[in-house]
Amino acid sequence: MEPSIVFCRGGGCTAKLGAGVLSHVLEKLPKGPPDENLLIGYDSRDDAAVYKLTDDLAVVQTLDFFPPMVDDPYLFGQIAATNALSDIYAMGGEVKTALNIVCFPETMDLNILGRILQGGSEKVIEAGGILAGGHSIADDSVKYGLSVTGIVHPEKIYPNNACQPGDALILTKKLGVGIICTAGRVGQASPEAMDAAIASMTTLNKRASQICREFPVHACTDVTGFGLIGHLLEMLDGRYSARIYADRVPVFSQALEYADEFLLTAAAQRNRNHAGEAVRFENVPFAMEEILFDPQTSGGLLIALPKESAPALEEKLQEAGLPAAIVGTITEKSQEAILVTK
Repeated sequence: MEPSIVFCRGGGCTAKLGAGVLSHVLEKLPKGPPDENLLIGYDSRDDAAVYKLTDDLAVVQTLDFFPPMVDDPYLFGQIAATNALSDIYAMGGEVKTALNIVCFPETMDLNILGRILQGGSEKVIEAGGILAGGHSIADDSVKYGLSVTGIVHPEKIYPNNACQPGDALILTKKLGVGIICTAGRVGQASPEAMDAAIASMTTLNKRASQICREFPVHACTDVTGFGLIGHLLEMLDGRYSARIYADRVPVFSQALEYADEFLLTAAAQRNRNHAGEAVRFENVPFAMEEILFDPQTSGGLLIALPKESAPALEEKLQEAGLPAAIVGTITEKSQEAILVTK
């Protein structure tokens, strides 16, 4: 029988610090002298750091780790690794090496740790990378993730804030895994719902990122702990607005059901509070509002590109088996940053 993990409160990307708290701390850090080769770094809310080595080569660096959101240690390892690898893909990069980050109680069964690391290692291999080592500490609870290094051409980076008015927005995965995992924690999620959420969380964004390289993508981010609304606000960067069509957004139907039953996450409420008056909903059900604020663990890519190119990209992503859809548009700046309609 597969050993299980005692469930940790705030597992997965629900464990992230709120965007408002994080910004308050980060803006006070000393920046040091500027380096023209640091193409994306501390002054950005982007998915990873990018440092230029030559005119044709830049390194992409990221790290991500969190407590479990599922009881199965092997699946947790797969999900945590898939999530960490995603930031490389969100920048348009290619995974090269990864290092394990492990927090583990000394009194816990080491077979659990072995299964976590096995799941993570298999995902690094699937990504085409090499697991090159790592670091572990004794802790009172389990946490796992990766530090990942990738490469990208300096002129082919996908920043998260270079969208343009008129761009279409494409989302590559269904929303709602945070709500489903919350329901699962209290024994209210169906096996089918959990299986669907796990399948999504263990799907690399590698293929989606590769397909994007065939199109004139302006901006890209992966949707994780701040939810679709929070990551879209980062994409808009205070310069533009967006319209989201709620009935076009790919969603797990079970997540809508669980939201209607108020099986919600505290992190989604933090996301809602942070967005504040930046978002206006028109004729959108409460459950759908919650889905849009729901923190996603190992979520899909949110892509901005010229609207004339969007249908072809949507079709190509769907042909690859992804539940991708055109979900909205970028507009000139208006009173509200994001308008969500049917």
